[in-house]
Amino acid sequence: MTASASRDAASPWDLTALLNAADPKASLAERHLWVIRLLEWLRHAPLERDSAPRRLRLRARRAPGDATPTPVLRLKHMLGVLERHPEHRAGTAELLALFMHEVDSAALLADFGFAPRMGLWGEFGRRLRARVLPLTPATSDLADLFGLLFPRAGDADWLLAVDNETLARIAAIVAPADAGFDWRAPFFDAIMFLASAVRAAGFSPALRQRMSPELLVDAPFRQLARVAEQVRELAETDAPDARVRLLVDAQYLRALLDTCRRCAVSVHEHLETHGVSVDVVFDVDQLLERTHRIDALLTCVLSPEPGREIVRLLAELIRSADERRSIRALFSQHYSLLARKVAERSAATGEHYITRDRAEYRAMLRAAIGGGAVLGVTTLLKFMIGGAALAAFWNGLAAGLNYAAAFVLIQVLHFTVATKQPAMTAPAMAEKLGDVSTDIAVASFVDEVANLIRSQSAGIIGNVLAVVPVVLLLQWLLGLGSGGAWPLDRTHAEHTLHSLSLLGPTPLYAAFTGVLLFTSSMIAGWVENWFVWHRLDSAIAWNPKIVARLGAARAQRWAAYSRASVSGFTSNVSLGLMLGLVPVIAAFFGLALDVRHVTLAAGQLAASVGVLGADVLHRSDFWWCVAGVAATGVLNLAVSFFLAFRVALRSRGIRLADRSRIHRAIRARLWREPASFVVAPAHARIAPVEP
Repeated sequence: MTASASRDAASPWDLTALLNAADPKASLAERHLWVIRLLEWLRHAPLERDSAPRRLRLRARRAPGDATPTPVLRLKHMLGVLERHPEHRAGTAELLALFMHEVDSAALLADFGFAPRMGLWGEFGRRLRARVLPLTPATSDLADLFGLLFPRAGDADWLLAVDNETLARIAAIVAPADAGFDWRAPFFDAIMFLASAVRAAGFSPALRQRMSPELLVDAPFRQLARVAEQVRELAETDAPDARVRLLVDAQYLRALLDTCRRCAVSVHEHLETHGVSVDVVFDVDQLLERTHRIDALLTCVLSPEPGREIVRLLAELIRSADERRSIRALFSQHYSLLARKVAERSAATGEHYITRDRAEYRAMLRAAIGGGAVLGVTTLLKFMIGGAALAAFWNGLAAGLNYAAAFVLIQVLHFTVATKQPAMTAPAMAEKLGDVSTDIAVASFVDEVANLIRSQSAGIIGNVLAVVPVVLLLQWLLGLGSGGAWPLDRTHAEHTLHSLSLLGPTPLYAAFTGVLLFTSSMIAGWVENWFVWHRLDSAIAWNPKIVARLGAARAQRWAAYSRASVSGFTSNVSLGLMLGLVPVIAAFFGLALDVRHVTLAAGQLAASVGVLGADVLHRSDFWWCVAGVAATGVLNLAVSFFLAFRVALRSRGIRLADRSRIHRAIRARLWREPASFVVAPAHARIAPVEP
C-alpha cells in the first residue's frame, strides 16, 4: 500500500497508520495536516484501543495519584515506538525537519499576540471571522498555522508537564546534533523584529512626548536595535571569547529593556495629570509586552536547557492565542481601557464627597440642606411644567432643563445632591483597594467605608429635611398669592401618591435612575478627560486672542475655574436632561420606564400632602409612599455606586482576591463600633504607618 493510500485509510486514532502516513514527499498542505493530526492524536486518541501490534500498544495508565497528563503519556509512548522502529523514526524525523525549515517561525515569535491598532469593531470583525471561517493548513506562516496546531488553551498545561528527559528525546528526533540546523536563527530574527518595533514605538510622538525626560537621557530606544544586532552577530561568530561577550551584551540588552519599560510606565504618570487616551494606553501596553517577549526569547537562546524555556514560551503563546480568539476578552479589554479613560478623572473629585470628621460631616449636612431647598423649588416648577399641556417631547425637554438648571445652581452655590455622590466616590474608594495585602491597608479601607456611609447618610438626610418644608412653604405662599389655587390639584395629587408607592414599579424605576446617575458620572469623566487631554485650560489661560479679550489675570481665573468645574457642569446638565428626556424617549419605543429620584420623590410626596391635607397621614398608601421614598434612596445610591465601583476596579485592573478579608473586617467594625458608621468622630482617624 502506498503512503498516500495509507493516509486515506488511516484511522485518526491509529498510531501505526499515522506514522506510516508520514510522507516527506507529500505536498505542503498534506505535511502540515499530518502534524495537526499528530497533535490531535496526543490529545484525544483512546488509550485502551490501538490497532498497532500488541507489543506496541500503550499499556501505561494513570496510576492513583499520578499527576502526569494523558497527552504526555501518549507522547512518551510515541517516542518509544519511534526509537524502536527506525523506519518510522526516519520518515517522521524527515517530515518534522522539513516542517521546521519551511515554516516562518520568526513571524510567530515576533508578531503573534500583538494586535494591530484598529477600532473595536474592526478587531471584533477579525475575531468573528477567525471563529466562523475555517483555517487552511496550506501556509508557511507558523502564526497562521498556530491556531490549527494548538486550538485549545488547555494545550499549555500538558506541554508544561513534559519532563526534561522527554524534551531531550524530542530534540534528538526533531533536531539531531548532526543535522546542521541552527534552531536559534528564528529566535534572533524575532528579537531583531521586536527590538525594531519597540524602538519605533518609543520614537512615536504619542509616547516620546509623555515619557520622563530623566529616563530618556541615555537614549535607551536608540540603542536597542543596535545592541540586539550585536547580540545576534556574537551568537553567529566562532571567536574564542564570543560566548563571554554574548552574555555581556545580552545582559546590557536586558538593562536597556528594563529602562524602556520604565520609560513606558512613566507615560501613565503623564496621563493621570494631562488626560487619558485609549490609543496611548494601548501603545504602552503593546510596548511592554514586546519587551517581555524579547526577554523570553533571550532566555531561550542563552539557557543551558533551552528545551524547557521554549516550552514555557510556547505555552505563553498558546494562552495568547486563546485570548486572541475570545470575543469576550476583546470587549473586556476595550471596556478596561475606556474605564481607565473616564474613571481616573473622578477619583480626585470623589474625595470631596467623603467626610472624615465631625466638622466635615456638619459641612456636608449644611450643603445637603441647601441642595434640598433648591430641589424643593424645582419640584413645584416640575408640576407647573406638567400643567402646561405641552407635547410629550417638549414637556420632557422642559423638565430636563428644569432639573439641569437646578443641579447647576446647586453646584454654583456649593451645595450638594446626595444621589450624585456615589458615582464620584466609587473611583476614590477603588483607589484605596490598590493594595489590601496587609491588615493595616484593610483597616484603612474599612475606615473609608464608614466615612462614605456617613457621608451618604448626611447627604440624603439633609436633602429630604430641606425639600419637604420648602415645598410645603412654597405651596402655602402660592396659595396665598393666587387666592387658594394650588399648583397641584387633588386628582394629580392622588396619582402622585399612587405612583410613589413601594408596592408599584417604584423599586425598578429607582434602580433605573441609579443607572442614569452612573451614566452622568461617566459622561462627566469622559468630557473632563477630553478637556484635559486637549489642554483647553492652558489654551484659555495663554491663547493670545483670549488673553487680549479677557486680560491675563482674568484668563488665568477662567482657566482654573473651567478646569475645576467642567466635570460638575457636564454631570449636572447630562443628568438633568436624562431625567427629563429618557422617560419620553422610552415611551416612544413602547417602554414603560420612569425615573425616581429620592429628593424629588420626597418633594412630590410633600406636595401631595399639601393638597390632600393632614388626613392623608392616616392612610396606609401614604406610608407605602414613605417606604417607597426610602427604597428609592437606597436603590439610587446602591446601583450608581455599584456600577461606578465596578468601572473603577476595572480601570485599575484590581482583582478582589482579599474580598473575604475585607468583608470580615467590615463585619468586625460593625460589631465593635457600630456608631462609627453613623456618628462622625471629632477628629479624622489617622491611618497607621506600615513598618
